[in-house]
Amino acid sequence: MKRALTALVAVASVLALSACGGGSPSGSGAAPSETAGGGNLTRISVGVIPIVDTAPIWLGDSKGFFKEEGLDLDIQTATGGAAIVPGVVSGSFDFAFSNLISVMVAKDKGLDLKFVANGASTTGDKKKDIGAVVVPADSPIKSPKDLAGKKVSVNNLSNIGDTTISSVVEADGGDPKSVKFVEVAFPDAPAALENKQVDAAWILEPFLSSALEKGARVITYNFADFNPELDIAGYFTTGDTVANDPELVKKFTTAMNKSLEYAQDNPQEVRDIVGTYTKIDQATRDKMTLPRYRPDFNRDAANKLGEAAAKYGTLSKAPNLDELLP
Repeated sequence: MKRALTALVAVASVLALSACGGGSPSGSGAAPSETAGGGNLTRISVGVIPIVDTAPIWLGDSKGFFKEEGLDLDIQTATGGAAIVPGVVSGSFDFAFSNLISVMVAKDKGLDLKFVANGASTTGDKKKDIGAVVVPADSPIKSPKDLAGKKVSVNNLSNIGDTTISSVVEADGGDPKSVKFVEVAFPDAPAALENKQVDAAWILEPFLSSALEKGARVITYNFADFNPELDIAGYFTTGDTVANDPELVKKFTTAMNKSLEYAQDNPQEVRDIVGTYTKIDQATRDKMTLPRYRPDFNRDAANKLGEAAAKYGTLSKAPNLDELLP
C-alpha cells in the first residue's frame, strides 16, 4: 500500500490531457441499480475529461448502448488527468479515460492498470489533425528541426505532447534534447505565442482552429507525423478488475466499441453532443477537426510511442504492451 501511495504522488502531476471544464470524481463503484421499468442494471462509474475525445461515451450513453449490455452508466467529469488515475486506483471510478502515455507512466511507477477500450486516435492526416505545433506567421521556424533550441509550450511536461514532438524533431534532423519545453495550458497557449513568451505552441482542438484563424502557422501535426496510426487515449481499469470481473469488463468494452463505431460514422452527432458537456459554441464545433474513433488499438504505433517515451526519459523503460493493451 505504501508503494502504491508513493506512486500516486509521483504520477499525479504528469497525468493526461487538458480539460475544458469539469466537476469532481464521486463514483459509487459497480453495483446493482433498479431502472424505471423495474429491471436491474449494474451501475458503473466512469471518470472522463470533458473534451472532444470523450464524445463517444456520452453519445453511446444517450443511444442506450450501455443499457443494452446491462450497465447503468454514471459519467463523472474531472478537470484533468491528475484526478483520473487515483480515482480508478481508489475505486471511485470503475473505468476511466486517459491518454496512453499517462497510463504508461502510472504503470512505470508500479500501478497495475490496463486499457480495455480505445478512446481517440489521430486522423492520420499530416495536413489536418486534431493537434499541431504552431508558430506566428512571421516566425523564422519553418520545419520541426528548427524547433531545436526554441521554447515550445505543451500542456503537461513528460507526456504525450513533448514525447511525440521530440521524436518528430529528431526525425527531421534536429536535436530533441535542445528543445525547451514549458508547461502552458491549451487555452492559454495562443496568448503565450502572441506575447512571445514561447517560440512555438502545441495546441489541440478546439483551440487549434481558433489559432489558425488568427494567422498561426503549422510546423507539424505531431501525432500524425509521429505515426499516422497513433492511438492517443483510451479507457482503462485496474488489473484486479480485469482478472476478477471479466464479465463486467466485457460488457463495458462491447458498449464502448459500439459507441466508438457509431461516433466515427456520425460526426454531426459527435459535434452536437459535445455541446451538451462542454462550453464549446456551435460555430467552433462545426469547424473543428474531430479525432478518429475506432475500437482496435494499433500496437505498432503504441510500441513506437512507448519506446520514444523511454528514449526521451518519460519512462524508465519501454512498456510491455501485453500488460497494457487488451
